[in-house]
Amino acid sequence: MRKEYDIEKLNPRKNPYSKQLKKTITINLNEDTIKYFKAQSERCGIPYQTLINLYLTDCAENKRELSISWN
Repeated sequence: MRKEYDIEKLNPRKNPYSKQLKKTITINLNEDTIKYFKAQSERCGIPYQTLINLYLTDCAENKRELSISWN
């Protein structure tokens, strides 16, 4: 490591991930839903909370509309 660095030569740039910062929330999910994502998590090796986030992000980015019918 150098004793001193010339800051002018470092070429500072914005963090490309700053728009992807996450916010902690509390959400109530059915136990079966959690079990489903945990099973998927074990199968693919991705943490279940990350899978839930990826799924919801995909829905939001693709502007998926809910289709719910009550019987």
